Amino acid sequence: MTFIEGTPTQKNPNKFGFSFTYPYLCKKYKNKYMKEIVLSGIRPTGNLHLGNYYGAVQNFVKMQEDYNCYYFIADWHSLTSHPKPEDIQQSARTILAEYLACGIDPEKSTIYIQSDVPDTIELYLYLNMNCYLGELERVTTFKEKARKQPDNVNAGLLTYPTLMAADILQHRAAKVPVGKDQEQNMEMARKCARRFNNIYGVEFFPEPQNFYFGDHAIKIPGLDGSGKMGKSEGNCIYLYEDAKSIEKKVKRAVTDSGPTEPNQQKPEVIQNLFTLMEIASSKDTYDYFNEKWNDMSIRYGDMKKQLAEDIVKTLAPIRERILEYKSNQELLDKVAKMGAEKAHESAAATLREVRKIIGFKVY
Repeated sequence: MTFIEGTPTQKNPNKFGFSFTYPYLCKKYKNKYMKEIVLSGIRPTGNLHLGNYYGAVQNFVKMQEDYNCYYFIADWHSLTSHPKPEDIQQSARTILAEYLACGIDPEKSTIYIQSDVPDTIELYLYLNMNCYLGELERVTTFKEKARKQPDNVNAGLLTYPTLMAADILQHRAAKVPVGKDQEQNMEMARKCARRFNNIYGVEFFPEPQNFYFGDHAIKIPGLDGSGKMGKSEGNCIYLYEDAKSIEKKVKRAVTDSGPTEPNQQKPEVIQNLFTLMEIASSKDTYDYFNEKWNDMSIRYGDMKKQLAEDIVKTLAPIRERILEYKSNQELLDKVAKMGAEKAHESAAATLREVRKIIGFKVY
């Protein structure tokens, strides 16, 4: 890494249009490369929703200060479901705009689109050569996908864990924020790292560890009373939605006939509404409706009306920024290009060493 020197007043506008003071840039990148590397990817299969924001993205924004973060949009992973060609780039740009609107900063983090970094595929090939059919077939996520889509059990589904391992290991990431459903894939990533090291007698790849947000993780319930908010469940409030749409969805949220005794424990469908109110409303508002529940005078219509207003107020500035970023394709292209170059620099350095270790010519 070459650090740029200069005077405090001198500016260096880079080719992407971002401008930094020289000593600040120097200090920034020295600090950046001393930090632990954290990586996270998201498939561009739809818009971000409240669950994504409070469950992950909000923490990603905070992590930028303490870690060297790589956040990528996993468009290659989405090919297992055969998206339409015209949707691939548009879906990736949508997630990019929403990440920026939520506060992920391309000057602090590396934000890139997976297919913009072809180095990943070369490492994916090498890791596949060290994986075995039986262990890939035993991965729970593969078995679940095969059961749900029996007419499309493709090789991409089978080798999903090795592509995920390549995503992680190309940056030699130390930590990866994951949910429970990805724990087995993370174990496969560690196995890929160990196996490569053992085969070639090196200590090159670190074994990436699961990163949990702990007390900072928030599970956002869906509006249908079924538990977790998710795109496939159709129970989401999306970050881009306007007031009318949000009010309509909250109004339809599942409830029951009301409490039958004072201080009664809340059933799941009602606790879900209170959980949403806890994150979107003020403490006074939450306490008011909690008291109404406890004294059996609660009116769900009033609660839903207040909850919808508070969610709209919470999401309004994010929605405004989403619309602003989505309308500026030139800026999105610049951010994507800058992220791709930073990610390629990291991945290419790894691949040069990998080729040397395996015995291939180094380009």
